Amino acid sequence: MTKLIVGLGNPGQRYAHTRHNVGFDVIDALADKWGVTVNALKWKAKIGETRREGEKILLMKPQTYMNLSGEAVREAVAFYRLAPQDVIVVLDDVDIRLGTVRIRERGSAGTHNGLRSVVKELGFTDFPRIRLSIGRRPAPMDIADFVLSHFSDAEWVTITEERDAAVQAVETMLKDGPTAAMNQWNGWLAPSMQQETEEQRAREEQLEAERARQDEFLKHAKRCGE
Repeated sequence: MTKLIVGLGNPGQRYAHTRHNVGFDVIDALADKWGVTVNALKWKAKIGETRREGEKILLMKPQTYMNLSGEAVREAVAFYRLAPQDVIVVLDDVDIRLGTVRIRERGSAGTHNGLRSVVKELGFTDFPRIRLSIGRRPAPMDIADFVLSHFSDAEWVTITEERDAAVQAVETMLKDGPTAAMNQWNGWLAPSMQQETEEQRAREEQLEAERARQDEFLKHAKRCGE
């Protein structure tokens, strides 16, 4: 039995450790923990191989850039004739609270272009995925600029906690399945966020309201221009 664990991101030093590349960071952390080298070039991706829980495990970092990530995933899935439940995708999420991870057994791609590419190329949506929060976009900032930006020092502390949680979630998933991983990690909150003050929560609520107003304005402006 073979499992494919895919971290989504963009190749190249320019994008290293940006918000959009947390999927790559999780793959690197898994590789470090398991003693795996992820540098073999195959299927338009960097690949590493190992065995865990009696199964062959492939670690993948697509090298096609985010929007074409599915091409690499499709080739590996076809080569090994993998079932949907044998594919685990790790990616960033701008819509969940910083300091959390979210695990699902299946679902739509939403607005994430990398996940959209995976769904398009595979032709199915019932594969497990692990989402890591990368924080909420400041209201005036374009979403593309935000996901390609770097974390602040304070954010990076939280992101490393999320990364470590995602590594453990992958291990739970391999050993006990997606449901066990969901039960264990979907209610988890990073230690660095557990001391959040009332003032910080109020500020986050204010920013969320500003983002909602901006999104509504942009939708209205688009309708007026049609």
